[in-house]
Amino acid sequence: MSWNPGQYLRFAGARLRPALDLLARLGETEPRRIVDLGCGAGNVTRLLAERWPAAAIIGIDSDAAMLARAASTPSAIDWQRADIAAWRAGFSPDLLFSNAVLHWIPEHRRLLPQLVQQLCPGGILAVQMPANFGEPAHQILLQLAGEARWNDALAAVRMGRILSPTDYEQLLRPLCRQIELWETTYWHVLSGEDPVIEWMKGTTLLPFMERLDAAAAACFLAAYRERLAAVYPRSSDGTTLFPFKRLFFVVQS
Repeated sequence: MSWNPGQYLRFAGARLRPALDLLARLGETEPRRIVDLGCGAGNVTRLLAERWPAAAIIGIDSDAAMLARAASTPSAIDWQRADIAAWRAGFSPDLLFSNAVLHWIPEHRRLLPQLVQQLCPGGILAVQMPANFGEPAHQILLQLAGEARWNDALAAVRMGRILSPTDYEQLLRPLCRQIELWETTYWHVLSGEDPVIEWMKGTTLLPFMERLDAAAAACFLAAYRERLAAVYPRSSDGTTLFPFKRLFFVVQS
């Protein structure tokens, strides 16, 4: 899946809020070795570097365009291209930080124990993931993809997915000495033309668009835009309200 850093960062402020909330929950810890799993364009990784300037920080991502964008701003951060599902640190991090990426990776019952087990004693795994898959923006997308005119091309596409909060608690509790888990719904006030579809084009729509040629993609987006407009109407001031639920957990080994 190829990412477009410019499209993703169109709503950089709104996308940053969950990362800031996750960062705020880390308290007075002073990690020396930090890994940002799914660093993307590096804007969150640079926040980690600002908070812990003495730490050695690595940013991991699988997308070359995102890493190129991250590396375009000089810093001491070590940007590395890797598949998170297969990645191994080669050392024991004090902090594994992951903002809005693990939902793209399947088999969390295998992945998360692997991540926790790499931490140093007392190390922290801090994770934020979208939990919005039951909401209209996602359900309409799945309904469209299942229609006969699109189904041949899109039947194999799988949206990101996560477990339930209860499942994560039961999975992680035996692996750690402390776990904090919570959900938050952000009510984003978006501006611009068709902002919800523009938001989705930066992330969730990517695997769908990659399987359609230009003409089919245009038709698909037109149908999606029309249905979204009925669910997310524009207010009289020109803004659109877009609720988005996210799941967080902080685990200390």
